[in-house]
Amino acid sequence: MKIHNSNLGPFFMSSVLYLQVILVFSVSPLFLQRPPTAAATPTNETDRLALLKFKESISMDPYGTLSSWNDSIHFCNWYGITCSRRRQRVAALYLQNHNLYGTVSPYIGNLTFLRFINLRNNSFYGEIPQEVGRLLRLQHLNISNNMLGGEIPVNLTSCSKLSSLNLNLNKLIGNIPAELGSLTELVLLAVGRNKLTGRIPSSLSNLTSILILQAEENYLVGNIPGDIGLLQSLIAFTAFSNNLSGMVPSSFFNISSLSSVSLGYNQFSGTLPKNIGLTLPNLQEWVIRSNEFSGEIPVSFSNASLLERLDIGENNFVGPVPTNLGNLLDLHFLRLAQNSLGRDLDFVTSLTNCSKLRVLDFTNNEFGGVLPTSISNFSTQLIHLYFGDNQISGAIPAALESLTNIIGLGMGRNLFTGVIPSSIGKLQKMQILSFAENQLTGQIPDSIGNLTQLAALFLNQNNLEGSIPPTIGECQHFQLLDISKNNLGGIIPRQVFGLSSLSLFLNLSHNSLSGKLPDEVGNLKSISSLDVSENNLSGEIPGLIGSCLSIEYLYVQGNSFDGSIPSSMASLRGLQHLDVSRNNFSGLIPEGLEKLPFLKNLNLSFNNIEGEVPTEGVFRNPEMISVTGNNKLCGGVSQLRLPKCHIKEMKSRKFQLAFKIASSVACAALFLLFSSCIVLYWRKKSRKKPSSMASRKDQLLPTISYKMLHQATNGFSPRNLIGAGSFGSVYKGALDHEERAIAVKVLNLHKKGASKSFLAECSALRNIRHRNMVKILTCCSSLNHQGNDFKAIVFEFMANGSLDMWLHPVIHTENQSNTLSLHQRLNIVVDVASALDYLHNYCEQHIIHCDLKPSNVLLDNEMIAHVSDFGLARILSTVDNQKHSSTIGLNGTIGYAAPEYSMGCEASTKGDVYSFGILVLEMFTGRRPTDEIFKDGLDLHKFAEMALPERLFQVVDPKLLQGEAEESDRATTATAATDEEDNGIVAAEGTNTAENLIRQINADAQQCLLSVLNMGIVCSSQSPKERMSMEKVTKELHSIKEAFFGSRINRERPNRAQVRGIIGTHFKLNLALKSLIYNSYRCS
Repeated sequence: MKIHNSNLGPFFMSSVLYLQVILVFSVSPLFLQRPPTAAATPTNETDRLALLKFKESISMDPYGTLSSWNDSIHFCNWYGITCSRRRQRVAALYLQNHNLYGTVSPYIGNLTFLRFINLRNNSFYGEIPQEVGRLLRLQHLNISNNMLGGEIPVNLTSCSKLSSLNLNLNKLIGNIPAELGSLTELVLLAVGRNKLTGRIPSSLSNLTSILILQAEENYLVGNIPGDIGLLQSLIAFTAFSNNLSGMVPSSFFNISSLSSVSLGYNQFSGTLPKNIGLTLPNLQEWVIRSNEFSGEIPVSFSNASLLERLDIGENNFVGPVPTNLGNLLDLHFLRLAQNSLGRDLDFVTSLTNCSKLRVLDFTNNEFGGVLPTSISNFSTQLIHLYFGDNQISGAIPAALESLTNIIGLGMGRNLFTGVIPSSIGKLQKMQILSFAENQLTGQIPDSIGNLTQLAALFLNQNNLEGSIPPTIGECQHFQLLDISKNNLGGIIPRQVFGLSSLSLFLNLSHNSLSGKLPDEVGNLKSISSLDVSENNLSGEIPGLIGSCLSIEYLYVQGNSFDGSIPSSMASLRGLQHLDVSRNNFSGLIPEGLEKLPFLKNLNLSFNNIEGEVPTEGVFRNPEMISVTGNNKLCGGVSQLRLPKCHIKEMKSRKFQLAFKIASSVACAALFLLFSSCIVLYWRKKSRKKPSSMASRKDQLLPTISYKMLHQATNGFSPRNLIGAGSFGSVYKGALDHEERAIAVKVLNLHKKGASKSFLAECSALRNIRHRNMVKILTCCSSLNHQGNDFKAIVFEFMANGSLDMWLHPVIHTENQSNTLSLHQRLNIVVDVASALDYLHNYCEQHIIHCDLKPSNVLLDNEMIAHVSDFGLARILSTVDNQKHSSTIGLNGTIGYAAPEYSMGCEASTKGDVYSFGILVLEMFTGRRPTDEIFKDGLDLHKFAEMALPERLFQVVDPKLLQGEAEESDRATTATAATDEEDNGIVAAEGTNTAENLIRQINADAQQCLLSVLNMGIVCSSQSPKERMSMEKVTKELHSIKEAFFGSRINRERPNRAQVRGIIGTHFKLNLALKSLIYNSYRCS
């Protein structure tokens, strides 16, 4: 699917066009009204029966929209029906936005008085029935945003009174029927965002009344018909994202009524007429980006005085930029990037007259000279200014400080010299700043720390010197920081590694930095890429680097690090590239590197590493690893040509001795174990004492008594009660001797299965060590004050409660006011997936959770998710290849338990995958699987499945959408305007719906939501065979997360050239950021 999420916002600003749209899509015609509730006459019985047949074709009606369609009231009073006054016949059918699922019944053809049909934003599938052609009175047909397939029915041409035909956003195939040219009363024809092929038929030139013609995002080929100039009433023409080619017909430029034109992302060629501004005087938007147009920019554009948006980027234009563009006083968006434009920068001065200008981008051209000081005269409306990848020279003008509302400033890949002015710190709304690949000298100014909203900073490939200012730690929104390839020295400030927001990359490479790598590196829990290579760093790499669990690329080569390679690196399960070459590391290769599932490039060369090279995982492929220059290594695969390990040669000589020693030790251990069991048995028989499970746990965990827990929870006071589950209650407490909060799960031993649950949970959690698993502190199995059995498990306290409390706050007494953002939900999903992946594949004994649900996902202070409640957990046999447990009779929780469990099937990892899929769908739709709307065959899985992809926003949690919009507003007061400006022109669907607005503003969020919900749908498939493994789920979620965070940063810079100008060539070396560029480009 092509995602060029574009806008037509300014298009609706035209008052004339707005009136036309209202005329076309009026939903309350004056000549229609509801009739009195009189008995139906024989003449309209066919209408009633046809409507009932239409209802029969709807297999799912999640909101009960058609519940009134029964004989208790006259059919003209049924929801969505409007009848004519005199005849009491159905004249209008309005069922838009109700998520109806089914086919369009051919009986609709019997409603012969129909004039208006609006079925948009539903889930109709199948084909458009041929019987629609019998509706001779039909004037308006809108079935956009459904799943209709097949070809466009040719017999629609029988509906000769059709004024608007909107088929946008379906799955229609075939050609645009030439016969549509006979519908001479058409004012709107919209066939965009389908799968149509072939050419634009020349017969459409007969539609002389047409105002809006849309054919964007299809697979159309060929030229624009030469006689399109006959459409002298045409106001908007959109055909972007097709395979159209050739020259735009000269007659097209004579349609003086044209206001909005979008032809981007095709292969059009040729030059623009010199008089374009004279022949198209009403032009407001001209978008032809990403084509093959050439020649010079016509000077006459200045005559199109209404022009608001001019986007000619990514073509082959040459010559100067006309200075009279400054006469366009309504211009708010100008994009000239990635052409061969050049000469001086005089046009910049003229553009200061454009007081509404918000975006100016002339990246990747051939402009030279000094940046004029008149840049300070730009209006404070300017929020994006990009001119990287040119030959502009001179100093960075201090006058930039006057651009107080600037959000993005890209000056990279030019010839700027001198220092970075300290006045840059006055631009406190800045989010993206690039001075990369220039010839700047001096120090990084301390005032950088004033840019507290900064998310991306690129200072790489200059001649900067001095030290990294500690004030950089004030920029708590950083996600990307690149200061590589300079002459920076001194130690790395700890504040840099305190930037826990860094989620994409931190690049400090190719400098002269010295000292140790601070322990604070462990704070970078979300970092994807860390590069400190080619410096003078020394000492040992902190073991806390193992806390960087999201890292994929780690480069420390070319330093003087010593000691052993931290064993904690084996916990970096997302690691793909690791380079520790050319250091002074010694010791063994850390155990566990061979188990890293995604590691595909490992460079250990030129160190003092010794011992045996593993033969599994990445070590299996000699092309993926390098161990050259470590003379004490041995073993490995044969292609490495390393010597055999002496240990193996000695094994045969020492085997007998070792066997004797081992046998003796084993016998002694068995004797001691047998003796201990006898003692424990008699002690238990003589008087009631803590259980054997508690005894075993006491060997591993600190001992705690009933009395201590009683005191810690204020006597298990109701005020301390924070939750209740199937087998007991959870209390908050505080241990006096440690002064830390704990959670105490007290088992209700009167409940059947509680003791078994206690044993299962203790067994499961005893050896679990994972960041996303709740940590068990100890167990207590004793007697209470009344002498009754008492069993409890003590956990770390999770300050932010359960995921369920955040998703459904209204049912909780705490009245949680906050809601989870998309960013937080995505992190939580990744956390839960990582935990399940660990349980299924990497735990010492593989474990099935069996009861995953939001109330069993707990959130700590940092909103990191921890999976809890292992009362139903099953430990897998290590020899069972099918990954089934040996225990049956599983219950789980209704709605989350896999359907096969209800049929007595054994517990399996695929059951956990199902629960995970339901949890994902609940997190992103806001609906429980037991929601009251799920009945008559509709469940959460189908609810999401039938909405995707076209009706995404009908199922997404409204609180999530609102939160995303608010976050966008906080990030920039003009995000919506910028997206509108920088994304091309959207197909007008007849109404500017809220769904369209959301889709326009948050294209990156849309793609993320689609990907995550699709994964939830696959994981919650009825058949276990169709579900993914948690290993694959985790891998794909990491990719989704990386793409989402990348596109969020680049939402304001949606084209390849601009990204290249801002970021520079280092992207080519950093694979983590390729996804960032790709998604940013695709979302434009």
